[in-house]
Amino acid sequence: MTQDHHHDQIDWREHGVKVIPGNSLDPNTAQTPGMNRATAINRARAGAEKIWAGTVTIHANAKTGAHHHGDLESIIYVVKGKARMRWGNHLEFTAEAGPGDFIYVPPYVPHQEINASRDETLECVVIRSGQEPVVVNLDIEPVEKPEDVPWIDPIHRQ
Repeated sequence: MTQDHHHDQIDWREHGVKVIPGNSLDPNTAQTPGMNRATAINRARAGAEKIWAGTVTIHANAKTGAHHHGDLESIIYVVKGKARMRWGNHLEFTAEAGPGDFIYVPPYVPHQEINASRDETLECVVIRSGQEPVVVNLDIEPVEKPEDVPWIDPIHRQ
């Protein structure tokens, strides 16, 4: 079995796996009104080069302002609570997600996160495809009756 000699010289103790305790996340990151973001993984904290990961908390019955994340892709994993996502040029589309569900937000999509629960905090994990904390807050007047768009994977469409 041959090995890459370059990797033999890396100090894996220092440059290997990192465990970031949940009680030591960094709230000093770009914010959107209505939510609290905290960084777990980025270049400065863990040496990550291509991704950012952290948490987002939205208080009961609260909603964020409309925003997008530039050319970054985002994945939101719902840990606790019920998320309602609104998106589109006028936030005219909506879908909901609960614990265990994943939400994908493509680049430049105007969106708004809403805590659909009146009495439970919404807690999520967020992963983005880049290091820059891009948050472009938008001044969008939401529509009154959003269109419900449940996701159906392409394999199981009827």
